[in-house]
Amino acid sequence: MAEQLTGLADDRALLGRTSTAERVSDILRSRIAEGYFPPGTRLSEDSIGGALGVSRNTLREAFRLLTHERLLVHELNRGVFVRVLTVEDVEDIYRTRALVECAVVRGLGEPPYALKGLASAVTEGQVATVEHDWKTLGTANIHFHRELVALAGSERTDELMRSVFAELRLAFHVVDDPRRLHEPYLARNRQILQALQADDREGAEKLLETYLADSLERVVEVYRRRVGEGGQGVD
Repeated sequence: MAEQLTGLADDRALLGRTSTAERVSDILRSRIAEGYFPPGTRLSEDSIGGALGVSRNTLREAFRLLTHERLLVHELNRGVFVRVLTVEDVEDIYRTRALVECAVVRGLGEPPYALKGLASAVTEGQVATVEHDWKTLGTANIHFHRELVALAGSERTDELMRSVFAELRLAFHVVDDPRRLHEPYLARNRQILQALQADDREGAEKLLETYLADSLERVVEVYRRRVGEGGQGVD
């Protein structure tokens, strides 16, 4: 925990002079998404508040916001913990992804599409693969799908999926073989990008549907083995 708190103290500069619970929650959300605080970790008010230099009330409000986003859970008489997802949570996340992401592709309208962000995410994944940096490859994969959702041009959809993708990262962080989990999907990201570059919206949607179904099957298989149905297997 000492190492995490030292790094967290570096984030104080991000708060500026107008420290708010929203800004604190943004920092903690990013740290959770990066695996800085793994699922099952107890978050100490005193330690984190001291590292960020914020009041107890501000930190509690940030915890409340992240609990609402289902990233944290408050356990009576025990404290606040980074949430451990259940298999049912993972299945629901993918159900939401399929509904939203496929609808975005289906509703793109007439080309050309703004695909620069998608292309950058594919390049990011290629670099990570060459460097055998599987954690960064997982991040690049999330970036690809975030950029895909952004094609809808909807702030509300972006905000919804930001929380969904953050929850998804909770599942990824308990997987013991990130290469096996993420590497097969780099080529499939590229195929979706190429379909959109060729103005083949229908083909891109079919690729995405299959992609999400296969990814769900793989993640649930690994997650069930590592965590179990009730989400209690993380140390």
